[in-house]
Amino acid sequence: MVIMSRAVLQPFEEYQKARVTFVQTVAELATRPQNIDALQSAGVMQLLRPLLIDNVPSIQQSAALALGRLANYSDDLAEAIISNEILPQLVSSLAEQNRFFKKAASFVLRAVAKHSPELAQAVVDSGALEPLVTCLEEFDPGVKEGAAFALGFIARHNGQLANTVVEAGAIPLLVLCLQEPELSLKRIAASSLGDIAKHSADLAQKVVDAGAAPFLSQLISHPDSELKRQVCSTLAQIAKHTVDLAELVVEQEIFPRILNCLKDSDPHVKKNAATCIREIAKQNTAMARLITNAGGSAAIVDYISETKGNARLPGIMTLGYISAFEEALAMGVIVSKGVTPLSHALTNEPEDHIKAAAAWALGQIGRHSADHAKALAEANIPFQLLAAYIDTRSSDDLKSKAKRSLKNIVQMCSQLDALQPLLEKSPQNILKYVVHQYAKILPTNVEALRTFVQRGGLRKIQEIKAPAGSKLKDYIEEINRLYPPEIVQYYSPQYEEQIIKKIEEFNAGS
Repeated sequence: MVIMSRAVLQPFEEYQKARVTFVQTVAELATRPQNIDALQSAGVMQLLRPLLIDNVPSIQQSAALALGRLANYSDDLAEAIISNEILPQLVSSLAEQNRFFKKAASFVLRAVAKHSPELAQAVVDSGALEPLVTCLEEFDPGVKEGAAFALGFIARHNGQLANTVVEAGAIPLLVLCLQEPELSLKRIAASSLGDIAKHSADLAQKVVDAGAAPFLSQLISHPDSELKRQVCSTLAQIAKHTVDLAELVVEQEIFPRILNCLKDSDPHVKKNAATCIREIAKQNTAMARLITNAGGSAAIVDYISETKGNARLPGIMTLGYISAFEEALAMGVIVSKGVTPLSHALTNEPEDHIKAAAAWALGQIGRHSADHAKALAEANIPFQLLAAYIDTRSSDDLKSKAKRSLKNIVQMCSQLDALQPLLEKSPQNILKYVVHQYAKILPTNVEALRTFVQRGGLRKIQEIKAPAGSKLKDYIEEINRLYPPEIVQYYSPQYEEQIIKKIEEFNAGS
Protein backbone atom coordinates (compact mmCIF):
# COMPACT_ATOMS: atom_id res chain seq x y z
CA MET A 1 0.00 0.00 0.00
CA VAL A 2 2.87 2.38 0.93
CA ILE A 3 4.65 1.52 -2.32
CA MET A 4 1.49 2.25 -4.32
CA SER A 5 1.03 5.65 -2.51
CA ARG A 6 4.60 6.56 -3.36
CA ALA A 7 4.02 5.64 -6.99
CA VAL A 8 0.96 7.89 -7.02
CA LEU A 9 2.66 10.85 -5.29
CA GLN A 10 5.83 10.88 -7.43
CA PRO A 11 4.31 12.29 -10.62
CA PHE A 12 2.60 15.00 -8.59
CA GLU A 13 5.88 15.98 -7.00
CA GLU A 14 7.61 15.97 -10.37
CA TYR A 15 4.80 18.08 -11.81
CA GLN A 16 5.19 20.58 -8.98
CA LYS A 17 8.97 20.70 -9.42
CA ALA A 18 8.48 21.21 -13.15
CA ARG A 19 6.08 24.11 -12.52
CA VAL A 20 8.51 25.71 -10.08
CA THR A 21 11.43 25.28 -12.48
CA PHE A 22 9.38 26.58 -15.40
CA VAL A 23 8.06 29.69 -13.72
CA GLN A 24 11.38 30.61 -12.08
CA THR A 25 13.24 30.11 -15.36
CA VAL A 26 10.73 32.26 -17.27
CA ALA A 27 10.99 34.98 -14.60
CA GLU A 28 14.78 34.91 -14.97
CA LEU A 29 14.67 34.87 -18.79
CA ALA A 30 12.29 37.86 -18.74
CA THR A 31 14.99 40.04 -17.18
CA ARG A 32 16.94 40.02 -20.48
CA PRO A 33 15.48 41.96 -23.43
CA GLN A 34 16.97 39.59 -26.02
CA ASN A 35 14.71 36.79 -24.73
CA ILE A 36 11.40 38.65 -24.86
CA ASP A 37 10.41 37.97 -28.48
CA ALA A 38 11.15 34.25 -28.14
CA LEU A 39 9.11 34.02 -24.92
CA GLN A 40 6.20 35.80 -26.56
CA SER A 41 6.37 33.53 -29.63
CA ALA A 42 6.30 30.48 -27.35
CA GLY A 43 2.95 31.62 -25.91
CA VAL A 44 4.32 32.48 -22.47
CA MET A 45 1.27 34.53 -21.45
CA GLN A 46 -1.17 31.65 -21.84
CA LEU A 47 1.17 29.33 -19.93
CA LEU A 48 1.70 31.75 -17.04
CA ARG A 49 -1.94 32.69 -16.58
CA PRO A 50 -3.13 29.44 -14.87
CA LEU A 51 -0.08 29.53 -12.61
CA LEU A 52 -1.43 32.73 -11.02
CA ILE A 53 -4.02 30.56 -9.24
CA ASP A 54 -1.65 27.68 -8.52
CA ASN A 55 -2.04 26.05 -5.12
CA VAL A 56 1.65 26.69 -4.38
CA PRO A 57 2.17 30.35 -3.27
CA SER A 58 5.76 30.57 -4.53
CA ILE A 59 4.61 29.55 -8.01
CA GLN A 60 1.89 32.22 -7.96
CA GLN A 61 4.43 34.87 -6.96
CA SER A 62 7.00 33.83 -9.58
CA ALA A 63 4.29 33.79 -12.27
CA ALA A 64 3.21 37.32 -11.31
CA LEU A 65 6.85 38.48 -11.25
CA ALA A 66 7.45 37.04 -14.73
CA LEU A 67 4.30 38.73 -16.06
CA GLY A 68 5.37 42.03 -14.54
CA ARG A 69 8.77 41.84 -16.18
CA LEU A 70 7.21 41.05 -19.53
CA ALA A 71 4.65 43.87 -19.25
CA ASN A 72 7.39 46.27 -18.20
CA TYR A 73 9.28 45.58 -21.41
CA SER A 74 6.78 46.96 -23.96
CA ASP A 75 3.24 48.20 -24.45
CA ASP A 76 2.56 45.26 -26.80
CA LEU A 77 3.25 42.81 -23.99
CA ALA A 78 1.24 44.92 -21.57
CA GLU A 79 -1.67 44.78 -24.02
CA ALA A 80 -1.22 41.00 -24.25
CA ILE A 81 -1.76 40.77 -20.51
CA ILE A 82 -5.05 42.62 -20.95
CA SER A 83 -6.17 40.58 -23.96
CA ASN A 84 -5.41 37.35 -22.08
CA GLU A 85 -7.71 38.59 -19.29
CA ILE A 86 -4.99 38.33 -16.69
CA LEU A 87 -5.82 41.62 -14.90
CA PRO A 88 -9.12 40.52 -13.28
CA GLN A 89 -7.36 37.45 -11.96
CA LEU A 90 -4.59 39.58 -10.45
CA VAL A 91 -7.03 42.06 -8.95
CA SER A 92 -9.17 39.39 -7.30
CA SER A 93 -6.06 37.78 -5.83
CA LEU A 94 -4.70 41.14 -4.66
CA ALA A 95 -7.21 41.32 -1.84
CA GLU A 96 -6.86 37.70 -0.78
CA GLN A 97 -3.29 36.47 -1.17
CA ASN A 98 -0.23 36.85 1.03
CA ARG A 99 2.06 39.88 1.09
CA PHE A 100 4.56 38.38 -1.35
CA PHE A 101 1.92 37.91 -4.01
CA LYS A 102 0.51 41.39 -3.35
CA LYS A 103 3.92 42.91 -4.10
CA ALA A 104 4.22 40.92 -7.33
CA ALA A 105 0.64 41.72 -8.40
CA SER A 106 1.19 45.46 -7.77
CA PHE A 107 4.31 45.23 -9.91
CA VAL A 108 2.29 43.77 -12.81
CA LEU A 109 -0.37 46.49 -12.52
CA ARG A 110 2.31 49.18 -12.45
CA ALA A 111 4.12 47.66 -15.43
CA VAL A 112 0.92 47.65 -17.49
CA ALA A 113 -0.20 51.13 -16.43
CA LYS A 114 3.08 52.88 -17.15
CA HIS A 115 2.95 52.67 -20.93
CA SER A 116 -0.04 54.82 -21.90
CA PRO A 117 -3.27 56.40 -20.64
CA GLU A 118 -5.25 53.68 -22.40
CA LEU A 119 -3.41 50.88 -20.60
CA ALA A 120 -3.66 52.74 -17.28
CA GLN A 121 -7.40 53.09 -17.87
CA ALA A 122 -7.58 49.33 -18.49
CA VAL A 123 -6.01 48.80 -15.06
CA VAL A 124 -8.61 51.13 -13.53
CA ASP A 125 -11.41 49.35 -15.40
CA SER A 126 -10.23 46.03 -14.01
CA GLY A 127 -11.17 47.26 -10.53
CA ALA A 128 -7.58 47.57 -9.32
CA LEU A 129 -7.85 50.92 -7.53
CA GLU A 130 -9.76 49.82 -4.45
CA PRO A 131 -7.49 46.86 -3.59
CA LEU A 132 -4.38 48.96 -4.34
CA VAL A 133 -5.56 51.68 -1.95
CA THR A 134 -6.33 48.99 0.63
CA CYS A 135 -2.76 47.75 0.23
CA LEU A 136 -1.56 51.19 1.40
CA GLU A 137 -2.95 50.26 4.80
CA GLU A 138 -1.04 46.96 5.00
CA PHE A 139 1.52 46.46 7.76
CA ASP A 140 4.25 45.33 5.34
CA PRO A 141 6.12 48.37 3.89
CA GLY A 142 6.93 46.45 0.70
CA VAL A 143 3.22 45.99 -0.03
CA LYS A 144 2.66 49.72 0.56
CA GLU A 145 5.54 50.56 -1.79
CA GLY A 146 4.19 48.37 -4.57
CA ALA A 147 0.70 49.86 -4.27
CA ALA A 148 1.95 53.46 -4.06
CA PHE A 149 4.13 52.89 -7.12
CA ALA A 150 1.22 51.45 -9.12
CA LEU A 151 -1.12 54.31 -8.12
CA GLY A 152 1.49 56.87 -9.14
CA PHE A 153 1.95 55.25 -12.55
CA ILE A 154 -1.80 55.36 -13.12
CA ALA A 155 -2.10 58.99 -11.98
CA ARG A 156 0.80 60.40 -13.98
CA HIS A 157 -0.83 60.16 -17.42
CA ASN A 158 -3.62 62.76 -17.18
CA GLY A 159 -5.91 64.60 -14.84
CA GLN A 160 -8.82 62.24 -15.36
CA LEU A 161 -6.83 59.18 -14.26
CA ALA A 162 -5.28 61.12 -11.38
CA ASN A 163 -8.75 62.09 -10.25
CA THR A 164 -9.87 58.44 -10.18
CA VAL A 165 -6.90 57.69 -7.92
CA VAL A 166 -7.90 60.59 -5.66
CA GLU A 167 -11.53 59.50 -5.53
CA ALA A 168 -10.40 56.03 -4.50
CA GLY A 169 -9.01 57.62 -1.32
CA ALA A 170 -5.30 57.37 -2.08
CA ILE A 171 -4.03 60.80 -1.01
CA PRO A 172 -4.42 60.61 2.81
CA LEU A 173 -2.79 57.18 2.84
CA LEU A 174 0.10 58.39 0.64
CA VAL A 175 0.62 61.27 3.09
CA LEU A 176 0.79 58.70 5.91
CA CYS A 177 3.39 56.78 3.86
CA LEU A 178 5.53 59.94 3.81
CA GLN A 179 5.73 59.67 7.59
CA GLU A 180 6.82 56.01 7.66
CA PRO A 181 10.45 55.27 8.60
CA GLU A 182 11.24 53.28 5.41
CA LEU A 183 13.22 55.44 2.99
CA SER A 184 12.04 53.80 -0.23
CA LEU A 185 8.40 54.16 0.86
CA LYS A 186 8.90 57.87 1.52
CA ARG A 187 10.42 58.28 -1.97
CA ILE A 188 7.59 56.49 -3.75
CA ALA A 189 4.87 58.28 -1.75
CA ALA A 190 6.41 61.69 -2.56
CA SER A 191 6.69 60.75 -6.24
CA SER A 192 3.08 59.53 -6.44
CA LEU A 193 1.76 62.70 -4.75
CA GLY A 194 3.66 64.71 -7.38
CA ASP A 195 2.13 62.59 -10.15
CA ILE A 196 -1.31 63.56 -8.83
CA ALA A 197 -0.58 67.24 -8.12
CA LYS A 198 0.99 68.07 -11.48
CA HIS A 199 -2.18 68.00 -13.55
CA SER A 200 -4.28 70.84 -12.15
CA ALA A 201 -4.67 73.35 -9.34
CA ASP A 202 -7.66 71.38 -8.05
CA LEU A 203 -5.68 68.15 -7.70
CA ALA A 204 -2.71 69.98 -6.19
CA GLN A 205 -5.08 71.60 -3.68
CA LYS A 206 -6.36 68.16 -2.68
CA VAL A 207 -2.79 67.06 -1.98
CA VAL A 208 -2.30 70.19 0.14
CA ASP A 209 -5.62 69.76 1.94
CA ALA A 210 -4.54 66.28 2.99
CA GLY A 211 -1.63 67.87 4.87
CA ALA A 212 1.20 66.81 2.53
CA ALA A 213 3.05 70.16 2.36
CA PRO A 214 4.55 70.26 5.90
CA PHE A 215 5.89 66.71 5.61
CA LEU A 216 7.34 67.37 2.16
CA SER A 217 8.96 70.56 3.45
CA GLN A 218 10.60 68.72 6.36
CA LEU A 219 12.17 66.25 3.93
CA ILE A 220 13.98 68.95 1.91
CA SER A 221 16.89 68.67 4.35
CA HIS A 222 16.91 64.86 4.40
CA PRO A 223 20.36 63.35 3.69
CA ASP A 224 19.03 60.94 1.04
CA SER A 225 19.45 62.39 -2.46
CA GLU A 226 16.77 60.29 -4.14
CA LEU A 227 14.19 61.40 -1.60
CA LYS A 228 15.19 65.06 -1.98
CA ARG A 229 14.77 64.73 -5.76
CA GLN A 230 11.16 63.58 -5.34
CA VAL A 231 10.33 66.11 -2.64
CA CYS A 232 11.63 69.11 -4.62
CA SER A 233 9.81 67.88 -7.72
CA THR A 234 6.50 67.41 -5.88
CA LEU A 235 6.71 70.84 -4.24
CA ALA A 236 7.29 72.29 -7.74
CA GLN A 237 4.23 70.43 -9.06
CA ILE A 238 2.13 71.97 -6.30
CA ALA A 239 3.53 75.51 -6.55
CA LYS A 240 3.29 75.84 -10.33
CA HIS A 241 -0.48 76.20 -10.63
CA THR A 242 -1.49 79.36 -8.72
CA VAL A 243 -0.21 82.14 -6.49
CA ASP A 244 -2.14 80.68 -3.55
CA LEU A 245 -0.52 77.27 -3.90
CA ALA A 246 2.94 78.82 -4.32
CA GLU A 247 2.35 80.88 -1.16
CA LEU A 248 1.28 77.74 0.65
CA VAL A 249 4.53 76.02 -0.30
CA VAL A 250 6.58 79.05 0.76
CA GLU A 251 4.75 79.19 4.10
CA GLN A 252 6.29 75.83 4.95
CA GLU A 253 9.57 77.74 5.42
CA ILE A 254 11.32 76.07 2.51
CA PHE A 255 13.61 79.11 2.20
CA PRO A 256 16.53 79.23 2.56
CA ARG A 257 16.74 75.42 2.94
CA ILE A 258 15.80 74.72 -0.68
CA LEU A 259 18.59 77.08 -1.80
CA ASN A 260 21.06 74.68 -0.16
CA CYS A 261 19.80 71.98 -2.53
CA LEU A 262 21.24 74.02 -5.42
CA LYS A 263 24.67 73.02 -4.07
CA ASP A 264 23.79 69.34 -3.63
CA SER A 265 26.18 66.73 -5.01
CA ASP A 266 23.28 65.07 -6.87
CA PRO A 267 22.55 66.87 -10.19
CA HIS A 268 18.88 65.83 -10.12
CA VAL A 269 18.37 67.35 -6.68
CA LYS A 270 19.92 70.59 -7.93
CA LYS A 271 17.75 70.72 -11.02
CA ASN A 272 14.53 69.85 -9.20
CA ALA A 273 15.24 72.47 -6.53
CA ALA A 274 15.86 75.07 -9.25
CA THR A 275 12.60 74.02 -10.92
CA CYS A 276 10.69 74.47 -7.65
CA ILE A 277 12.18 77.95 -7.18
CA ARG A 278 11.26 78.82 -10.77
CA GLU A 279 7.62 77.79 -10.24
CA ILE A 280 7.42 80.05 -7.20
CA ALA A 281 9.27 82.97 -8.83
CA LYS A 282 6.93 83.14 -11.82
CA GLN A 283 3.79 83.74 -9.77
CA ASN A 284 4.03 87.41 -8.74
CA THR A 285 6.28 90.23 -7.54
CA ALA A 286 5.93 89.27 -3.88
CA MET A 287 7.16 85.74 -4.53
CA ALA A 288 10.08 86.98 -6.64
CA ARG A 289 10.99 89.50 -3.94
CA LEU A 290 10.83 86.84 -1.24
CA ILE A 291 13.25 84.64 -3.20
CA THR A 292 15.62 87.56 -3.73
CA ASN A 293 15.51 88.57 -0.06
CA ALA A 294 16.40 85.00 0.91
CA GLY A 295 19.52 85.22 -1.26
CA GLY A 296 17.90 83.39 -4.14
CA SER A 297 19.17 85.56 -7.00
CA ALA A 298 22.80 85.04 -6.03
CA ALA A 299 22.22 81.31 -5.42
CA ILE A 300 20.59 80.87 -8.83
CA VAL A 301 23.40 82.82 -10.52
CA ASP A 302 25.91 80.44 -8.93
CA TYR A 303 23.76 77.50 -10.04
CA ILE A 304 23.67 78.46 -13.73
CA SER A 305 27.37 79.32 -13.60
CA GLU A 306 28.16 75.79 -12.44
CA THR A 307 25.75 73.81 -14.65
CA LYS A 308 25.44 73.14 -18.36
CA GLY A 309 22.75 71.96 -20.76
CA ASN A 310 19.13 71.37 -19.74
CA ALA A 311 20.02 71.56 -16.05
CA ARG A 312 20.62 75.28 -16.59
CA LEU A 313 17.16 75.94 -17.95
CA PRO A 314 15.11 76.33 -14.74
CA GLY A 315 17.77 78.65 -13.32
CA ILE A 316 17.81 80.80 -16.45
CA MET A 317 14.01 81.02 -16.41
CA THR A 318 14.03 81.93 -12.71
CA LEU A 319 16.31 84.92 -13.33
CA GLY A 320 14.03 85.99 -16.17
CA TYR A 321 10.90 85.78 -14.03
CA ILE A 322 12.52 87.64 -11.12
CA SER A 323 13.78 90.37 -13.44
CA ALA A 324 10.46 90.78 -15.24
CA PHE A 325 8.52 92.11 -12.27
CA GLU A 326 10.32 95.32 -11.28
CA GLU A 327 13.46 97.41 -11.75
CA ALA A 328 14.94 96.70 -8.32
CA LEU A 329 14.69 92.93 -8.75
CA ALA A 330 16.29 93.10 -12.19
CA MET A 331 19.08 95.26 -10.79
CA GLY A 332 19.54 92.67 -8.05
CA VAL A 333 20.23 90.07 -10.75
CA ILE A 334 22.78 92.42 -12.35
CA VAL A 335 24.48 93.10 -8.99
CA SER A 336 24.60 89.33 -8.39
CA LYS A 337 26.59 89.08 -11.64
CA GLY A 338 23.80 87.22 -13.43
CA VAL A 339 24.50 88.74 -16.85
CA THR A 340 27.75 86.81 -17.38
CA PRO A 341 26.35 83.23 -17.12
CA LEU A 342 23.28 84.25 -19.15
CA SER A 343 25.60 85.61 -21.83
CA HIS A 344 27.56 82.35 -21.73
CA ALA A 345 24.36 80.34 -22.19
CA LEU A 346 23.27 82.53 -25.11
CA THR A 347 26.56 82.15 -26.98
CA ASN A 348 27.85 78.70 -25.96
CA GLU A 349 24.94 76.35 -25.29
CA PRO A 350 24.40 73.96 -28.25
CA GLU A 351 20.61 73.69 -27.79
CA ASP A 352 18.52 76.52 -29.22
CA HIS A 353 15.78 76.28 -26.58
CA ILE A 354 18.35 77.06 -23.87
CA LYS A 355 19.75 79.95 -25.92
CA ALA A 356 16.19 81.23 -26.41
CA ALA A 357 15.55 81.15 -22.66
CA ALA A 358 18.77 83.08 -22.03
CA ALA A 359 17.82 85.64 -24.69
CA TRP A 360 14.41 86.08 -23.07
CA ALA A 361 15.88 86.46 -19.57
CA LEU A 362 18.39 89.08 -20.77
CA GLY A 363 15.53 91.01 -22.36
CA GLN A 364 13.64 91.00 -19.05
CA ILE A 365 16.70 92.43 -17.30
CA GLY A 366 17.46 95.14 -19.88
CA ARG A 367 14.00 96.50 -20.57
CA HIS A 368 13.56 98.53 -17.37
CA SER A 369 15.86 101.55 -17.67
CA ALA A 370 18.99 103.05 -19.21
CA ASP A 371 21.05 101.74 -16.27
CA HIS A 372 19.84 98.19 -16.85
CA ALA A 373 20.51 98.46 -20.58
CA LYS A 374 23.95 99.91 -19.87
CA ALA A 375 24.94 96.88 -17.81
CA LEU A 376 23.95 94.62 -20.72
CA ALA A 377 25.65 96.84 -23.28
CA GLU A 378 28.91 96.67 -21.33
CA ALA A 379 28.69 92.88 -21.57
CA ASN A 380 28.16 93.10 -25.35
CA ILE A 381 24.69 91.53 -25.00
CA PRO A 382 22.99 93.55 -27.79
CA PHE A 383 25.47 92.30 -30.37
CA GLN A 384 25.19 88.72 -29.08
CA LEU A 385 21.41 88.90 -29.44
CA LEU A 386 21.79 90.26 -32.97
CA ALA A 387 24.19 87.42 -33.84
CA ALA A 388 21.62 84.88 -32.62
CA TYR A 389 18.88 86.60 -34.61
CA ILE A 390 20.71 86.73 -37.94
CA ASP A 391 22.24 83.24 -37.66
CA THR A 392 20.54 81.11 -40.32
CA ARG A 393 20.87 78.03 -38.08
CA SER A 394 18.83 79.60 -35.26
CA SER A 395 15.35 78.23 -34.59
CA ASP A 396 12.31 80.44 -35.11
CA ASP A 397 11.77 80.60 -31.34
CA LEU A 398 15.35 81.73 -30.72
CA LYS A 399 15.10 84.36 -33.45
CA SER A 400 11.80 85.64 -32.07
CA LYS A 401 13.07 85.93 -28.49
CA ALA A 402 16.40 87.42 -29.55
CA LYS A 403 14.63 90.06 -31.65
CA ARG A 404 12.17 90.99 -28.89
CA SER A 405 14.90 91.22 -26.26
CA LEU A 406 17.17 93.22 -28.55
CA LYS A 407 14.32 95.66 -29.19
CA ASN A 408 13.66 95.98 -25.43
CA ILE A 409 17.31 96.67 -24.65
CA VAL A 410 17.96 99.02 -27.58
CA GLN A 411 14.95 101.15 -26.69
CA MET A 412 16.51 101.76 -23.26
CA CYS A 413 20.15 101.93 -24.34
CA SER A 414 22.02 105.26 -24.24
CA GLN A 415 25.43 103.68 -24.82
CA LEU A 416 26.37 104.72 -28.35
CA ASP A 417 29.35 102.36 -28.34
CA ALA A 418 26.93 99.46 -27.97
CA LEU A 419 24.65 100.72 -30.73
CA GLN A 420 27.42 101.22 -33.30
CA PRO A 421 27.97 97.50 -34.13
CA LEU A 422 24.21 97.09 -34.48
CA LEU A 423 24.13 99.95 -36.98
CA GLU A 424 26.73 98.14 -39.07
CA LYS A 425 25.26 94.63 -39.02
CA SER A 426 21.49 94.82 -38.45
CA PRO A 427 18.80 94.03 -41.05
CA GLN A 428 16.24 96.77 -41.59
CA ASN A 429 13.62 95.41 -39.20
CA ILE A 430 16.19 95.81 -36.39
CA LEU A 431 17.77 98.95 -37.79
CA LYS A 432 14.60 100.96 -37.25
CA TYR A 433 14.94 100.50 -33.47
CA VAL A 434 18.66 101.32 -33.53
CA VAL A 435 18.27 104.42 -35.70
CA HIS A 436 15.28 105.53 -33.63
CA GLN A 437 17.42 105.34 -30.50
CA TYR A 438 20.09 107.51 -32.16
CA ALA A 439 17.34 109.96 -33.13
CA LYS A 440 16.38 110.19 -29.44
CA ILE A 441 19.93 110.52 -28.05
CA LEU A 442 21.70 112.78 -30.57
CA PRO A 443 19.58 115.96 -30.14
CA THR A 444 20.48 116.18 -26.44
CA ASN A 445 24.17 115.29 -26.67
CA VAL A 446 26.63 117.50 -28.57
CA GLU A 447 29.53 115.12 -28.00
CA ALA A 448 27.42 112.27 -29.38
CA LEU A 449 26.71 114.32 -32.53
CA ARG A 450 30.45 114.61 -33.18
CA THR A 451 31.19 110.97 -32.33
CA PHE A 452 28.39 109.77 -34.61
CA VAL A 453 30.13 111.40 -37.57
CA GLN A 454 33.66 110.37 -36.57
CA ARG A 455 32.73 106.71 -36.22
CA GLY A 456 30.97 106.50 -39.53
CA GLY A 457 27.42 106.50 -38.22
CA LEU A 458 26.23 109.40 -40.35
CA ARG A 459 27.72 107.81 -43.44
CA LYS A 460 26.10 104.47 -42.58
CA ILE A 461 22.57 105.83 -42.28
CA GLN A 462 22.91 107.56 -45.67
CA GLU A 463 23.62 104.13 -47.17
CA ILE A 464 20.41 102.62 -45.79
CA LYS A 465 17.81 102.17 -48.51
CA ALA A 466 14.74 102.79 -46.39
CA PRO A 467 11.36 102.77 -48.18
CA ALA A 468 9.73 106.19 -48.50
CA GLY A 469 7.16 106.79 -45.79
CA SER A 470 8.60 104.09 -43.48
CA LYS A 471 9.45 104.77 -39.86
CA LEU A 472 13.08 103.99 -40.60
CA LYS A 473 13.12 106.71 -43.29
CA ASP A 474 11.53 109.15 -40.85
CA TYR A 475 14.17 108.46 -38.20
CA ILE A 476 17.01 108.91 -40.74
CA GLU A 477 15.59 112.26 -41.78
CA GLU A 478 15.28 113.32 -38.11
CA ILE A 479 18.99 112.64 -37.66
CA ASN A 480 19.94 114.35 -40.93
CA ARG A 481 18.17 117.53 -39.79
CA LEU A 482 20.62 117.71 -36.87
CA TYR A 483 23.53 118.36 -39.29
CA PRO A 484 24.19 121.03 -41.95
CA PRO A 485 22.86 119.90 -45.37
CA GLU A 486 26.32 120.02 -46.94
CA ILE A 487 27.66 117.59 -44.30
CA VAL A 488 24.79 115.18 -44.96
CA GLN A 489 25.38 115.51 -48.69
CA TYR A 490 29.11 114.89 -48.21
CA TYR A 491 28.43 111.54 -46.53
CA SER A 492 25.77 110.38 -48.96
CA PRO A 493 26.76 107.56 -51.38
CA GLN A 494 25.87 109.76 -54.35
CA TYR A 495 28.32 112.50 -53.36
CA GLU A 496 31.41 110.63 -54.55
CA GLU A 497 29.70 109.87 -57.86
CA GLN A 498 28.80 113.54 -58.27
CA ILE A 499 32.41 114.63 -57.62
CA ILE A 500 33.76 112.12 -60.18
CA LYS A 501 31.18 113.26 -62.71
CA LYS A 502 32.18 116.91 -62.21
CA ILE A 503 35.84 116.03 -62.63
CA GLU A 504 35.06 114.20 -65.85
CA GLU A 505 32.98 117.10 -67.14
CA PHE A 506 35.72 119.56 -66.23
CA ASN A 507 38.40 117.55 -68.06
CA ALA A 508 36.16 117.09 -71.09
CA GLY A 509 35.56 120.89 -71.24
CA SER A 510 39.23 121.71 -71.10
